Amino acid sequence: MVKLYGTEKCRKTQYYKTFLETRNIDFVFLDVKNNEECAAELRNLYQNKKLNFPTITLNDKKLRNPSDADLQKWIDKL
Repeated sequence: MVKLYGTEKCRKTQYYKTFLETRNIDFVFLDVKNNEECAAELRNLYQNKKLNFPTITLNDKKLRNPSDADLQKWIDKL
């Protein structure tokens, strides 16, 4: 499962949404500003408990602001 943690107003989040959509990748968008449960889930991914977004998770792999090549590499492994 692919999850994208971010906000609607974040330019980088929108970039990754488009990246995933144009490749027909099924993903769940989790808005960490409008949903406290999503924010808590994201905070629990990091030791510092900060809202480090955008973050993409692919099963157990966590990517923070990945390059296109790195993100594609992990998508290909799914």
